[in-house]
Amino acid sequence: MNLNNYLDERLSKEKISKEEFWEGYDEFKIGAFLKGIRVNSGLTQEELAKRINTTKSVISRMENHSEDVKLSTLEKVAKALGKQVKIAII
Repeated sequence: MNLNNYLDERLSKEKISKEEFWEGYDEFKIGAFLKGIRVNSGLTQEELAKRINTTKSVISRMENHSEDVKLSTLEKVAKALGKQVKIAII
């Protein structure tokens, strides 16, 4: 079974559209990306939280449920990790 067939079958069972699926995937990618940068920087969630003056649970929510992360928060995280935020509309 290829990915498209699997996706079609899965979506029909879950009663969501491909657009809804990919929207959720994009949100997941942001969180996974943030986690990857944090881990590669050698920081725990708690250490990153202290650097941006928040709690570990906020970092966890961003990494696992990143559907609504403010740009200002992304900028704080980036700065704490020695990175920059760049936005592109393609």
